[in-house]
Amino acid sequence: MSTTMNARLLPGTPVAEAILARVADGVAQLRTAGVTPTLATVLVGDDEASAGYIRIKQRRAAELGFASPHVRLAASASQADVHAVLAEFNSDPGVHGVLLQYPIPGGLDYDRALQTLDPDSDVDGMHPVNLGRLVAGLPGPLPCTPAAIEALLAHHGVPVAGREVVILGRGATLGRPLATLLAQKRPTANAAVTVVHTGVADWSRYTRRAEILVAAAGVPGIVRPEHVRPGAVVVGGGVRYAGRRLLPDVDESCARVAGAITPRVGGVGPVTVAMLFRNALRAARSAADLVAHPLGDGGGASSRHPQSEFRRQQRT
Repeated sequence: MSTTMNARLLPGTPVAEAILARVADGVAQLRTAGVTPTLATVLVGDDEASAGYIRIKQRRAAELGFASPHVRLAASASQADVHAVLAEFNSDPGVHGVLLQYPIPGGLDYDRALQTLDPDSDVDGMHPVNLGRLVAGLPGPLPCTPAAIEALLAHHGVPVAGREVVILGRGATLGRPLATLLAQKRPTANAAVTVVHTGVADWSRYTRRAEILVAAAGVPGIVRPEHVRPGAVVVGGGVRYAGRRLLPDVDESCARVAGAITPRVGGVGPVTVAMLFRNALRAARSAADLVAHPLGDGGGASSRHPQSEFRRQQRT
């Protein structure tokens, strides 16, 4: 980071640690009640970066007290093979959350596979049913990166209610669900949200007026100082990878203009992983028919989800 940086850093690691500490407490409570929270993972193909992410998540699961069964399918697996694994987890009442690692090999349809999963087991929060719940304001697992951004801003005391938030990027995994989440009427949201994208001529006309700017385009270095309102809060949500090298949307030079900014590494990412485990804990509580322990989230964590009903229908 430049030595001329003026912006306050908004690191994600302390946010993630706080969330995971509450998750660990919740896991311990379930284990005391005789329930072992279980997060299953599925990896398709030979992508080593994806395999590394799965290993990290399995290690974290073990640290938190989750059981974590894993299935790895060859790159030659068919769509039916992937569906069969997910169906097996759907029918197992001892499996509470399921993660299908993205991406999967070309020729396979990730979205189609995701739709076969029990929505309440979807720890990524990206099943169409869960996106619909988000839009309707109903309880359900929240998309992890949007929820992470809301939690990060709240943790660092960044006011959102009533402020102008501009999101650069309209993707289904970040831009669109984040806009819905931050517009909802809650103390950590309730913003005036604008979604703009690179298909808009002079998109920087919108970003320069933002009090809070979220980069979610997935275009490395697209946001530069001239695109940022002086003193604005800048959140780097979108990234791409060149091998294992992380390429963020926000150029580091933006720290000279912003009032607060997420770091290039250790910003939204760690909080996104923490949200995955928070969703997994919610699923375990729901399946165990226990009243949820408050997690400080706005997604209806205390509500019961119809996971057992979904599984009953799948077996009949």
